[in-house]
Amino acid sequence: MLQNITIKDVKNSLGKLVKVLRDRENLTQEQLGNKLGMSRLTIQKLEAGKNPTIDTLLKILQYFDLLPGFEAYISSELDHNNQQSLY
Repeated sequence: MLQNITIKDVKNSLGKLVKVLRDRENLTQEQLGNKLGMSRLTIQKLEAGKNPTIDTLLKILQYFDLLPGFEAYISSELDHNNQQSLY
């Protein structure tokens, strides 16, 4: 059975993930924002599932050392879809 996952669902999940990662390192929203060169409000909005920019998400992934895994996933998908045609 297919699940109907919405963009809002994914944004909410990303926000929850950022909060878990931030809490794991005992950082406040302000401290994380300062480390990433962004405001506490930006972190607050991201954690609330509000429209984050791609740059914000990539900075978060990089800070928590998740960027290499994300890049590997993208590369894997590109390699998978880059198969030569038989025609």
